[in-house]
Amino acid sequence: MSSLVQSVDWLAIAPPVITAVVALAVLVADLFLPEGKKGALGWIAIGGLVLAGLSLLPLLAGDRSTFCLTSGAEACSYTADHFALVIQFLVLGGALLTALLSINSITDLKLPAGEFWFLLLSSAAGAALLPAARDLATLVIALEVASLPAFALVGLRRGDRLSSEAALKFFLSSVTATAVMLLGVSFVYAATGSLHLTRIAEGLTHVDPRLDTLAQAGVALTLVGFAFKTAAVPFHFWVPDTYVGAPLPVAAYLSVVGKAVGFSGLILVTVVAFPSYGRVWGPALAVLAALTMTAGNVAALRQRPDRTHSAVRLLAWSSVAQAGYLLVPIASAAYTAGSDGGAAHAVGSTVAYALMYAAVNLGAFAVAALVARTSPANRVADYRGLYARRPLAALALGFFLLCLAGLPPGIIGLFAKVTVFSAAVNAGLGWLAAVMAVNVVIALYYYLQWTAVLFRAPEGAAAPEGTAAAEGAPTPVREGDQEPAAGAAQEPEPANPKIPATLTAAIGLAAVLGIALSGAPQLVLRFASGVLL
Repeated sequence: MSSLVQSVDWLAIAPPVITAVVALAVLVADLFLPEGKKGALGWIAIGGLVLAGLSLLPLLAGDRSTFCLTSGAEACSYTADHFALVIQFLVLGGALLTALLSINSITDLKLPAGEFWFLLLSSAAGAALLPAARDLATLVIALEVASLPAFALVGLRRGDRLSSEAALKFFLSSVTATAVMLLGVSFVYAATGSLHLTRIAEGLTHVDPRLDTLAQAGVALTLVGFAFKTAAVPFHFWVPDTYVGAPLPVAAYLSVVGKAVGFSGLILVTVVAFPSYGRVWGPALAVLAALTMTAGNVAALRQRPDRTHSAVRLLAWSSVAQAGYLLVPIASAAYTAGSDGGAAHAVGSTVAYALMYAAVNLGAFAVAALVARTSPANRVADYRGLYARRPLAALALGFFLLCLAGLPPGIIGLFAKVTVFSAAVNAGLGWLAAVMAVNVVIALYYYLQWTAVLFRAPEGAAAPEGTAAAEGAPTPVREGDQEPAAGAAQEPEPANPKIPATLTAAIGLAAVLGIALSGAPQLVLRFASGVLL
């Protein structure tokens, strides 16, 4: 008689477990540390994320599974394959850069340190669990563990109206999407009798004809929750207000790690669990991809440079457009599933693009956090003349924006876009490739416009005494006889106040990673041609 007790491979589950244990350690330590020592919690969190990242090294072979059925059927709830390891690396790396951005933001924004680090690590633990999940129950739990702390992180600025509104909108829309997804999961379970992804794939190939409509509805509804996390149209409306209301490090975290969660879940349910229903989700995702990239780029074009928080809003709409590009290879997988390795190559294109996007988008948010220290309004106009004040920061931001646009010297962005474009062409989705090409051209306008602003002369440089500097532009004004109004003198006017070391490290790490990837763009092609699942 076989045992019903499942064995646990602790090494395989080490990355999410270490992150969760450190989260609990931070929460307990917060109870005993005096107020002046709370800064140590951030370094404990950073150390925990580094340790969780190092725990990926023994798993590089990508052949470990645990929580497997003991009934003889080959089905496991957790698999540390190459796909899971790459996404876990992206998640933990993104959380680490977010932690570096947050060290000083917690003090500047007067956020509760213990709660912040506990919530960030808890969300990262759920995000690290999700790509290794191989049953729908674990997928849903991991998705909620990653999402619920994120709601609290967005609303952590107590007494701030924008933060509270952003958290409420994020929470309500996410709960609705989760409810719809759970309904879809229940339909799929009713049609197949299993929650394990591989067994669902087998069950959907010979569904009782009376349950076929139920199965199709379940497939479509299950995709809704993951489409919400990826900010795909029409589930994107929460993005700009949430990014503006959240602390900037949290917005950076949502833009990268939140998307990694959504896309990894979407890949698992489509390619692993629902390949036989590609006729349902393939066209749907292709249309979503076209709508998402178009809506994101058009909305980004409409952002006025002098509008408050326009820089963050532009990054938010840009992230929506980038989500559209990321959806293209997943949609293509439905049309290439029958060919040799076609679906696997499509998944590789999405993962390669996600790695590029994660590095440069986190870098762009890091520079935005730097500018926000002297210009809290964070308008695109506030970046005018940044090269004159912070040449390295301006060069870094220019590089990040060119990577997102897919222009040299951001070679990695160009190669990533080419792999995504090729995935659509190889799948016979010529119309989607054409829509993507048009959108890439549209995006060039606002990326290049922002890049040009960085190198223009500061507005106040040649202006007489009473110019637009009073509106909070970050121009170094040195007129000693000009007395600022009460409450408006928020800009310390040594021209270059000191940048915190952790913020410098975050910008530097993102820039080094982007440059390294641009120096070896063949890595993108290797991902796109390799087999991750």
